[in-house]
Amino acid sequence: MRAKIVRIGNSQGVRIPKPLLLRSGLSGEVEIDAQDDQIVIRAARRPREDWDAAFVRMSESGDDVLLDGDTRALPRTVLMLESCEVGTDIEHVTSP
Repeated sequence: MRAKIVRIGNSQGVRIPKPLLLRSGLSGEVEIDAQDDQIVIRAARRPREDWDAAFVRMSESGDDVLLDGDTRALPRTVLMLESCEVGTDIEHVTSP
């Protein structure tokens, strides 16, 4: 299917025919990327959208253990300092 690049305000764009949109299932927000001599339009992904399934797989395979080990034995000050942002004035750190 051919289309023309047209002026839309101060930009340029392509009007996508309705049958093509229906066939693609695209609507709402999309991601646009330029690759070589083509422009690729795909459905916008939500950040972390696949995390639930990944957590289930990790749990089933026994791969959901803490990498830092058990932090309950660490002194409270160490845990507080680990949660501070870089550059935090240590004198002003208070217990949560």
